[in-house]
Amino acid sequence: MRRMQAKSIFIAGLLGLVPASPVLAQEWTRFRGPNGTGVSPATTIPTRWTDKDVNWKIRLPGVGHSSPVLWTQRIFVTAGEERTGKRIVLCLDTQGKTLWTRTFAGTPHRQHEDNSFASATPAVDERHVYLCWGTPKEFLVVALDHDGNEKWRVDLGPYQAGHGFGASPIVHDDLVIVPNEQDGTSALVALDRIKGDVRWRVPRKSRASYATPCVYQPKNGPAQLIFTSYEHGITSVDPKTGRTNWEVDVFHKGHVESAIGSPIVHGDLVLGACGWLGVRKEVIAVRAANAAKIVYKLEKGAPLVTTPLIAHGLLFLWSDQGIVTCAEAESGKVVWQERVDGGYYGSPVCAGKHMYCMSREGDLVVLAASKKLEEVGRMSLGEGSHATPAIADGVMYLRTFSHLLSVGGKK
Repeated sequence: MRRMQAKSIFIAGLLGLVPASPVLAQEWTRFRGPNGTGVSPATTIPTRWTDKDVNWKIRLPGVGHSSPVLWTQRIFVTAGEERTGKRIVLCLDTQGKTLWTRTFAGTPHRQHEDNSFASATPAVDERHVYLCWGTPKEFLVVALDHDGNEKWRVDLGPYQAGHGFGASPIVHDDLVIVPNEQDGTSALVALDRIKGDVRWRVPRKSRASYATPCVYQPKNGPAQLIFTSYEHGITSVDPKTGRTNWEVDVFHKGHVESAIGSPIVHGDLVLGACGWLGVRKEVIAVRAANAAKIVYKLEKGAPLVTTPLIAHGLLFLWSDQGIVTCAEAESGKVVWQERVDGGYYGSPVCAGKHMYCMSREGDLVVLAASKKLEEVGRMSLGEGSHATPAIADGVMYLRTFSHLLSVGGKK
């Protein structure tokens, strides 16, 4: 049982990284795109295809679980070299042509068997692509310009976590927000996105957490950064000062848990997820505009690793074991709950009326994002994946363990 618990607990970093501020239609700048919602208006993503319908497919110079991010016509993705611990950053154009690569020296170190040296998704803005990786000796945040030139780097100190690294930053206004929650000294850190200077640091009493933060924008008030961890629950932080706006300790304390799936926002609802394999998994919604009071809680079929999705007024939970739950987003009332084949570490995204999620076995599964379960497509990717799709300018980009491919965009 402990082995199975470990198997899912490390995987946070597989899933996330990137900026949380508004982006243009052709940009997908962080883990799960605009503010981590995973939702795109694209209507040019096919629900079924064959190899001849793939725009292009390339082999990456290493393996990993991070997701691609995009700014205008440039794609940024990371890979790792398992034998040496090297980290590789790859920039391509949207036609699949490699524009440049940057390699960073590394040293192999202990991590979970399902982890990789490229599990965190980069963040990108109009100036830089921001990368994070952690080892027992250092936690580096590096900014490269869009041509691959290093502009700054910051070492946040040793990173301690038995399952390895997976933290994912976001960009908000003039800050790079880095959740450094680990088994060693933990903190939430804001860096100046131009110079890399530390603007604020919020100490945390927490163990390794892998959730990517998001932004809650009240109707009448300044933006708030949202973080989740087992020890703190759901926390709102003022991005300008690092001051805590509110914090609500919502996760069950009868057994240790871990925050792996990321928080999402729907209106003034903030949803956070936490759990421990074989013991308890929970998704909790709080009303941020009402003293952060709990609105509802979902436990049966809740995911541990994957991040929830809200589309068309519906909340979808796609669990690691393939249990998919559809509920009303405002009330949490379950509409349906069914199992689909496969195991999942990558999170679902929604394009138009359909949800897409890649399985660990190497299938892209397509479900209708509706009040009725309908599996409308299942395509083999030829290789497994722990990553989450990216969608930009009507095209979907899919990262498997060692390949990147492009589909859609054709009208």
